[in-house]
Amino acid sequence: MIIHTLTSSLVGQRLQRWLAFRPLTLGLGLAVMAALVLVFINETGYRQSTRALQEIGEAQGERLVLSSLVQNIVDAENGQLGYLLTGQPQYREPYDAAHKQISNQLAALRKLYEGKPEESARLATLNDHVNRKLAEIEMTVRLRESGNDDAWKFVVTTDVGREEMAAIRTEAAGLMALSNQSLMAGQAQIARSLATARLGIGLAALTGLFAFYLYLRQTHRLREAGQRQQQALERERNALEDEVRERTANLAELATHLQEVRENERGFLARELHDELGALLTAAKLDAARLKSRLASSPEATERLQHLTELLNSGIALKRRIIEDLRPSSLANLGLVASLEILGREFAERSGIQVEMALEPVELSEGNQLTVYRMVQESLTNIGKYAKASEATIVLQNFGSHVQVEVADNGQGFDVRKMKPATHGLAGMRHRVETAHGKLNIASTPGRGTTLRAMLPVAPPPAVALANGLPPTPPAPGG
Repeated sequence: MIIHTLTSSLVGQRLQRWLAFRPLTLGLGLAVMAALVLVFINETGYRQSTRALQEIGEAQGERLVLSSLVQNIVDAENGQLGYLLTGQPQYREPYDAAHKQISNQLAALRKLYEGKPEESARLATLNDHVNRKLAEIEMTVRLRESGNDDAWKFVVTTDVGREEMAAIRTEAAGLMALSNQSLMAGQAQIARSLATARLGIGLAALTGLFAFYLYLRQTHRLREAGQRQQQALERERNALEDEVRERTANLAELATHLQEVRENERGFLARELHDELGALLTAAKLDAARLKSRLASSPEATERLQHLTELLNSGIALKRRIIEDLRPSSLANLGLVASLEILGREFAERSGIQVEMALEPVELSEGNQLTVYRMVQESLTNIGKYAKASEATIVLQNFGSHVQVEVADNGQGFDVRKMKPATHGLAGMRHRVETAHGKLNIASTPGRGTTLRAMLPVAPPPAVALANGLPPTPPAPGG
């Protein structure tokens, strides 16, 4: 029944943990999913923003090159006019410097516009106008160098240079507009990426908070379930402890009853031996004495009758010793101290072990006197059987409120930690002492003897006395 109860409790506890684990798994899954979504949004936003920044950088580079290109063409035109008007070589320096940079800038623009059909087409048109403008400037400069003033003046007065310059500005402005569109598109892409990341972070944070809420709720539920399970286990443990205490009390009561029955049976056997066997042996002894007086003339018959008388005396002595072992009459007639002296003296005579006794007068109830007597008797029996001792000691001390009895020997001893529960009748001895509300202590070391010490109260506790129909012991003066 106990095993079934414990098994049911364990199964119920595991089932509750499994049921509580499912929502916890859901919360953990949401948290992991939110983390993955957040990582995906951040990675996507990072890539889009990187690409947009690259486009913005390219657009700004295109704008810078275009502005420099237009400025160099203007500088070349200004250098042309200065040289044409003055004829001084130093006025050609802006034209020469600009002419060298223009070709590099056109090459840079062609590289920037790779993969962009519309920009590449406009750049080709711009390149044609720039070449024609540079050809017109170069032609007038050569005519001025050769001294053909009428020719370069005629070229300057035509609208070819002005028209090419206007076309260059128009194409450059168109390319600038396309670069601005790329720049604005990159900025818009960055703004969208930031908005998307912001929204994703918000959703991930909400999901994480929800998962944390689920975790806290499940943790609270698990704590409550654990508390309920703990309370159930405590109730079951208390019930089991009550059952164990009840069964222990029943066993103790049964053991006490068996001891009482044993003592009653011993008393019955002692009375039967005293009344029946004692009468038979005494009558046989008297008959032998009569026969001995009548057959005094026959020495052989007299010798036989003398031997029979001695056997009858031995039988009577054996009967008397058995009766004393079964039910010591000396306790009722002589008291505890005298009974222990007789017990120790007879044990010394039978076993050859020297017994020293220090016995103080004590006042104990009849039941406690019998407990002390049986403890000393069982201890001496164990010493004679197992101890291999040469000396033994019996001490009885009166401390007023309690009595201490001690039996010691100088025998071979034993290891108390390896002692079996029923070794040498110690279990019955301990139960006797504890039934009398005392305490038994056993001290032994291999090779150094054994000491049994019992402490018993002089009077039973009030509750025990009332239960046995005895008047409670009055308190000590001043107590």
